[in-house]
Parts: sequence; structure tokens; C-alpha cells
Amino acid sequence: MESFLLLASLYLGAAVLIVPISVRLGLGSVLGYLAAGMLIGPALGLAGAETTDLQHVAEYGVVMMLFLIGLELDPRALWAMRQRLIGLGGAQVGLTALAVLAVALALGQTWQAALVLGFILSLSSTAIVLQTLEEKKLMRSAGGRASFAVLLAQDLAVIPMLAIIPLLASPSARHAAEAHADEGAAEPILTLVEQLPGWAGGLLTLAIVAAIVLAGHFLSRPAFRFIHGARLAEMSTFFSLFLVLGIAFLMIMVGLSPALGTFLAGVVLANSEFRHQLEADIKPFKGLLLGLFFMTVGIGIDMGLVASEPLRLILLTLGLIALKAGVLWLLARIFHLPPRDRWLFTFGLAQAGEFGFLIVSIALAQSILPADVGQTVLLIISLSMLLTPALFLIHDALSRRLREADSQREPDQIDERAPVLIAGIGRFGQVVNRLVRSSGVPTVVLDSDLSMVETMRRFGVKGYFGDPSRPELLESAGLMQAQILVVAVDQPDKATAITRFARQARPDLHIVARAHDRIHTYELFQAGANDIVRETFDSAIRAGRYVLENSGFSDYEAAQLSRTYFQMDRAGLRELAALWVPGQPVETNAAYVARAKELNADMETALIGTLEAERAGKNPQA
Repeated sequence: MESFLLLASLYLGAAVLIVPISVRLGLGSVLGYLAAGMLIGPALGLAGAETTDLQHVAEYGVVMMLFLIGLELDPRALWAMRQRLIGLGGAQVGLTALAVLAVALALGQTWQAALVLGFILSLSSTAIVLQTLEEKKLMRSAGGRASFAVLLAQDLAVIPMLAIIPLLASPSARHAAEAHADEGAAEPILTLVEQLPGWAGGLLTLAIVAAIVLAGHFLSRPAFRFIHGARLAEMSTFFSLFLVLGIAFLMIMVGLSPALGTFLAGVVLANSEFRHQLEADIKPFKGLLLGLFFMTVGIGIDMGLVASEPLRLILLTLGLIALKAGVLWLLARIFHLPPRDRWLFTFGLAQAGEFGFLIVSIALAQSILPADVGQTVLLIISLSMLLTPALFLIHDALSRRLREADSQREPDQIDERAPVLIAGIGRFGQVVNRLVRSSGVPTVVLDSDLSMVETMRRFGVKGYFGDPSRPELLESAGLMQAQILVVAVDQPDKATAITRFARQARPDLHIVARAHDRIHTYELFQAGANDIVRETFDSAIRAGRYVLENSGFSDYEAAQLSRTYFQMDRAGLRELAALWVPGQPVETNAAYVARAKELNADMETALIGTLEAERAGKNPQA
């Protein structure tokens, strides 16, 4: 007992100290867990039987991860993405695996080891790439969407990989692994299944898979209602764990991958109303077990190999990145990704992934990979993941050069004039332009993003390439003849500059400007905009109105309250704009803070007064 408490304290303490530092440095949690294992293993001599036993338990974190992945995959959404998943994602996994297979065979590996290496190194880091795409706000780009499709295809490909790998082991290694797995209370059940005739074993396998699908579809709702009827929160967690671990055992019993069964169950339950409850119950255990698994992998990494052959490891890592980048670039060209998105797709997925650690550990346990090769691959995966931030920096640099090349291109010659001039045709400007043109009012559209202009032209929307923040281009687009200017560019500083120049050039021009936030609203107000639209203000008011309608207010009352809030907030915004001091944080502006408090109190009084007036009007004798 004391030994268990000591080991648990060491693992948990190392994770608590090191993983947050890794996340803050932008390296992600997976590398943090690996670093924790690499540090505490040699220092405290933890590598041994205890670590191996813990790793066997922690591997069920991967089973839980695949169950959660299945929960996130609505079958209809998967069908809608089939072309990118099968085409782009399948091609990436297949071509990369074949390329690595060829290189490994050339280096003298057996075909089994070479195939497993192809599996391992064809995968990319889902955790690091998705987190980086979100942080850089690139998920909605064409390259971001293509990267997500490939990562999802890789996650799905792991399932058949885990099922194939044990089949590649030699009979003696497979028998030794099965003998080890048969130890304990499960041995009588597993022995009974092994003694079944071949036809009976096949029928049992089909029956278990069918039972998982049918039970998930027809019995999950009654079972969850029964569990929730006990009104014990822990019973939901008990049932969720029973579901995942029970399915994993059934799949092991018939010789299939437990990951396959739990993933299938997750997909079946993806449309269940209890999906979110299952996620909430399983996620903490998944995170804990995966963290322990990656730490045990880190403990098993041979740091002496790093010290003895650093140059060889670096060259192998760079070679892997170059090989994967070549395959990704080829696929980006074949699937017609725009030039800027090709670089994001290429460099974003050029590293190895966290699932590789799992496959390496299984391949080593099955004696498919030699121990020295396994250690080398673990280090290559870790190094490639460490280099991911540098790969994204390379993408950023190339994107800047592409933007500079676009900016150096001669702007289009604008051969028309219209009463409405729209600067910026992103997601905001597109809606404005469509509404105005559909109402019969001509517009001239000017945007500095060449790819966006070309995309809109494919949909029949005429636009001109040119930077609207350049005064001469704005004038050539008809600023001096226009009646209304719509400033819809994404960059707040450019929006303010365009507004200021247009107001100075045309005091009589009506300017409608898009504001990024409240402070940007003040800047645009001082620059001379007539109508300022905050990006999320109107949509937030509409969301608040829906909340009121479902909180006991009538539709009419909710509409009146929303209208009053809108009018008072706009009026208050003008007052606060007069008190705002450029460059000074609003929380340090005493006059601004005092007036904001007064306006908040006035808002509450006005809303209560509006509600009372409406209800008194409906019932004068009340």
C-alpha cells in the first residue's frame, strides 16, 4: 500500500508541476506528460514492473478517447464529409504509410516492422494541431478545414491499425501476449471462448457486435432513465464506466480490438440525448489515464540514446517532416487548395502524433518492432511534436510573403461607379453586399484579399482587388461620387483609418462602419462614422430576447425589453464615447467608470419601467 501511494504521489506531482508549464509554453499537454516521465524516470528509477503494470491500465485511456471520438461523430455528419475523409484523409494516411514503408524496407527492416512504422508515422498530432489552429483562428480557413478532415480520418484509421497490428506478430509472441492477458479472474471465460469451434466463434463475434449496436440504439435510453431515477449522481458515472469497460472486455473476449468496440458504441450513441452526460462522466478518467500512459512512455524513453546520437535523431526527424510535407503538398495541389492554405495544410500536419506512442508500445509488446527501433521512433515522434510550433512559424512567414506578393500586384482597374461603396468582402461585408444588391441598389466592392475576391467572382459577385486603406485606391473606387461608404474590413486599425480619411475627404458622406468591440466603436465615432455596428451586439440582443421568451415573458414583452435595451445602450455609448480617452484603459478613467455605473442603474430602472408599463397597459385595473 505504501509503495502504491508513493508511486501515485510521484506521478501526480510530476504532472501537476510540469504539464502546466508545457501548456503555457505552447508545447501542449502531451509533450508535458512525456517530459514529466522522462525527468522522473531516470531520476527516481521508476522504470520496471510497476511502470509496465500501470501502462497496461493506462492504455484504457485510449479506449475511452475513441469512445468519446465516436460520441462526437454524428453518422450523418460523417456521411456528409465522406469525400474529404476518404479522399483527402485516406490518401494522406495511405501514401505516407507507403512512403515510410519503402524507406524502412530500404533500411533493412522486416515487412511487418516497416508496415507498423508506416502506420505510426502517417499520423499527426490531433491535440497540438487543433489547439494551434484555434489559437491562430485558422480553423475556418480552407487549409484549417482540410487539416481537420485529415486529422479525423487519422483518428478513424487508428481503429483498423490497432486491429491489424496483433495479426503481424509472430505466433510465439502472440501466444505469449495472450497467455499474459489470460491471467486472473477472466481466464475461465476466455478459455471457454477459445475452445469454441471456428463457426461458433464467428457467430459469437457477430452476435456481440450486433448486440452492441442494437443495445446502444434501443436499450440505452431506458437504461439511462432507470439510472437517473435513483437520483444518485455517482450512479451515472458507474454506468458510463461499466458501458465502456464492459464493451472493451467483450471485444477482447472474441479477439477484436477493444478500441473498435467502444468507438462503434460511441457512434451509435452519438444521437442520444444522454451523449453529453456520457462525455462529462468519461472525460476525467480519459484525461487521467491518457496522462499516465504518456508519462509511462516518457519513462521508457532511453535518454542515453539521445545523448549518444543527437545528430542522427535530428536528421531522422527532419527527414520524416520533409517526407510528410512532400506528400501533404502533393495532395494539396491535387485537391486544389489555395496557395496560402497549401502551406498551412503542409506544415500543420508534418509532425508525428500522440497515437504513435500507443502503437509503438503495442508493437514492442508484440515483438514486432526491435527494442532499439522502438526507442528511436519514440524519440522521433517527440522531437517532431516539439518542432510543431516552428513549423507554424514557417507557415506564418510564408503567408506574410504571399500577402506581400499580393499587395505588390497591381490593383484592378475599376470601371464602374455606384451609390454604395463597400470596403471589405469578408463574412460581414458579404451579407451587407447581398442584401443591398438584392434590393436593387448597385454596389462597388473593394478588398485586399485576392483569394476572397476570386472566390466571390466564382459565385457571380463582382469585386475588385485593391487595399481600401490606400486613399488613392479608395478614390479610384468612387469615393467622391458615392452616397454611402460601408467599412467592413476585418482589421480594426484599417477600419479606423479608412473612416478618418473618408470623413476628411467627404464631410457629406454617410459612413456605416463595422466595429470590433466597444473601444473600437469609440475610435470609429471619433473618426467620423455615422452608423457603427458592433460585430456581436445585434446577435447577442437577439439571443437575450430568446432567453427572455423562454423565461416566462411573452414574445411582445421580450421584444419591448430588447428594443429598450438597444436604444438605451446606443444612447449611453455616445455619452461614454465623449468621456473616452484614447490610450487610457477605461477602468482607470474615473469619469468613464462613474458614468458607466449610472447608465447601468438607469438601464435596470428603464427595463423594469418598460415591463410594468406593458403589463399595466394590458390590465389597467391592476
